[in-house]
Amino acid sequence: MEMILRRFLAITFTTLFFFLASSSSSKVESHQKGDKLGVSYDGRSLIINGKRDILLSGSIHYTRSHPDMWSEILQKARSGGLNVIQTYVFWNVHEPVQGHYHFQGQYDLVKFIKMIGKHGMYATLRVGPFIEAEWNHGGFPYWLREIRNITFRTDNPPFKYYMKKFVQMIIHKMKENNLFASQGGPIILSQIENEYNTVEPAFKESGTRYVHWAGTMAVDQKTGVPWIMCKQRDAPDPVINTCNGRNCGDTFTGPNRPNKPSLWTENWTAQYRVFGDPPSQRAAEDLARSVARWFSKNGTLANYYMYHGGTNFGRSTSPFVTTRYYDEAPLDEYGLLREPKWGHLKDLHGALRLCKKALLWGVPSTLDLGKDLEARIYEKPSKGICAAFLANNNTRMQRIVKFRGKEYYLPEHSISILPDCNTVVYNTMTIVSQHNVRNYVRSEVANKKLKWEMYKEVVPSKLKETSKNPLELYGLTQDRTDYGWYTTIIEFNEHDLPKRKDIRPVLRVASLGHAMLAFINGEFAGSAHGSNVEKSFILQKPVNLKPGNNTIALLGSLMGLPDSGAYMEHRYAGPRGVSILGLNTGTLDLTFNGWGHQVGLAGEKNKVYTEEGSKKVKWTKVDKEGPALTWYKAYFDAPEGDDPVAVTMTGMGKGMLWINGNNIGRYWMSYSPLLESLPNPSKYHIPRAYLRSSNNLMVILEEERANPEKIQILTVNRDTICSHIAENEPASVRSWRRKNGNILPVVDNLQPAAQLMCPNHKKIIAVDFASFGNPEGVCGGYVLGKCSSSNSKKVVEQHCLGKTRCSVPIDKKLFGTKQGDECEDIRQALAVQVKCGKH
Repeated sequence: MEMILRRFLAITFTTLFFFLASSSSSKVESHQKGDKLGVSYDGRSLIINGKRDILLSGSIHYTRSHPDMWSEILQKARSGGLNVIQTYVFWNVHEPVQGHYHFQGQYDLVKFIKMIGKHGMYATLRVGPFIEAEWNHGGFPYWLREIRNITFRTDNPPFKYYMKKFVQMIIHKMKENNLFASQGGPIILSQIENEYNTVEPAFKESGTRYVHWAGTMAVDQKTGVPWIMCKQRDAPDPVINTCNGRNCGDTFTGPNRPNKPSLWTENWTAQYRVFGDPPSQRAAEDLARSVARWFSKNGTLANYYMYHGGTNFGRSTSPFVTTRYYDEAPLDEYGLLREPKWGHLKDLHGALRLCKKALLWGVPSTLDLGKDLEARIYEKPSKGICAAFLANNNTRMQRIVKFRGKEYYLPEHSISILPDCNTVVYNTMTIVSQHNVRNYVRSEVANKKLKWEMYKEVVPSKLKETSKNPLELYGLTQDRTDYGWYTTIIEFNEHDLPKRKDIRPVLRVASLGHAMLAFINGEFAGSAHGSNVEKSFILQKPVNLKPGNNTIALLGSLMGLPDSGAYMEHRYAGPRGVSILGLNTGTLDLTFNGWGHQVGLAGEKNKVYTEEGSKKVKWTKVDKEGPALTWYKAYFDAPEGDDPVAVTMTGMGKGMLWINGNNIGRYWMSYSPLLESLPNPSKYHIPRAYLRSSNNLMVILEEERANPEKIQILTVNRDTICSHIAENEPASVRSWRRKNGNILPVVDNLQPAAQLMCPNHKKIIAVDFASFGNPEGVCGGYVLGKCSSSNSKKVVEQHCLGKTRCSVPIDKKLFGTKQGDECEDIRQALAVQVKCGKH
């Protein structure tokens, strides 16, 4: 009786909360006539142009791919079941110089938002203008740092003035192009600030005032759509506070008002990568479960961060972040489908849409089914709608549960979706979509004429003294380059230097970051660097000194400006102390010896990475290993076909890469030995749009001793596709549809089947592996188990060869498995691996 009472009270409370949340609606004013244009909300969902919807969103940043790629990426996102695209607005690319705006090419925000609308999707515009995003300076332009008496992200008049000015400019640009939903455009949400709760305590009352100012300032723009603040518990009304994280279904405490819907702005599909770290992983099953959990607990919008990560071109990253960004997303760096993540989520989205009416209009309740087991139900009997989410929250044990008179099998840590409270159409742990493997193929055409020349960067011997001590590196370079030279001259007599030849003085440089090369009298002495965790480091190298004048030249190197935390404007980099140890006279402090400075490299000033600039210097043939701080160039023809293009930087150390004058980004092969043991650590994306049909100029700035002869141009594909399906697993969610409140099959045979489809209209040209029995392994590495049908490959070839797509049923009769067969008593599965191609 006590258990029954507790369940009754839980259901009653949940129902009461739902009705209270739905009873108060926050209406956002529309700028056009007609009650239905614009976006409002209540405790259940957003109401877009008068209609409710469940919103499945993905982050795609216009700055991290080429405009020629946008349409295909957006089409794949929509095909994957998304109806919303989320993007940040990047202040530093739009206003790199104060008062001078840039919205062309890769930074054409208006074009990107319009394209989202043309693909039939909504948009969320995260204006910020602080965005973090592992982006240089968190999106702030460098000139903002130089404003007198400025303090970022607090109740500071200079900062608020420039922030408001930028926000108003962006909103005006969106309005003049009719891009808000209130104007018939795709933008349904805008975001002000970003994860401010993490720094708000540092600013105390000033931080609290700033939050309320920012929210009020944003609402005053009168866009006709709601504003949001992510991870902001004290978001001022009517701004909606949202969740960021991997498992918001369990960690989000809810909106700060009952009349606000539950929105998930960042569900991390993996993790961005920094130099020195292994690739981040997140299983498709875990990602799918987190989304199903969210919608089962009153969620109404979930956004994948990232859905397509793309490429951090040029010098766009925050410190130590790699050029490749969120490659483990459903669409990989090259815009190719990463399976099974893309397909498993597509199936999830289909299952959720079958539950749409129940989720938006049903009354929620929760039913305890036993230890670690529960059912979350949305039901409205008068309308004949019901959907249930059966959850096994135990991370190790599979369970059988009884729900409404039927038994259901639940794998460990999984959720089954029943759009009619009866039929399982999807389980988060059971993948029925295909898998694939990314392949890198050496281009015969591109590598045919790849011959290297080199130009040694000039090491300055004496720069005019501009300061007694070395200047701070951020302030010196002002984000115009990664590099800054520091030189000083010191005179020694023979009595100062060690007499023994086996003892050498040591140069010690304490630096606040991020990396450094040292030269003594023009000769390379060594290098050192910090890390993402600890930016500061000490360069300490034995050096050769001579009687008389000695020139010390230090090349400070940056890996981006900070992108997070309080008081970003007070972070510093570069040398803070220089000394020489091991002299006969003891340690010599050179910090205040008088220093000359130079911003950037001579090669940068001459733009040797361009066709015209490369003619300004003398290039010589590469002879084995080149010295430290050397430029390399070569020409190549565009690779055959139309697959994406990459370059492998094997044999190189640290530097930058340009193709036809376009900065591909920073590479750092020598950071850690760990990188060399990981798969494909050295591949860098070259957008096809950067290439001509022939004579493409590749220029590399290499900071270390290196040999470019191992560099190769590659094409990239995912033409190895696989399926691994077991008997008794549910059929694909695409086998079902809703009609008159009932879930009905749309196929005659609901048996599970191996579903395979080649990308880009290619056809299956070979079956590399097929086994019906108990095969083991993963796509690209399947092996036979103890039991396998002898005609497995023949059956798959009959169903699939020469076709763009095929389906192979999991049928014992088809594979010739008979009673008494050694495979009879096991749960049999079919593993298939095929190759796609154009011939």
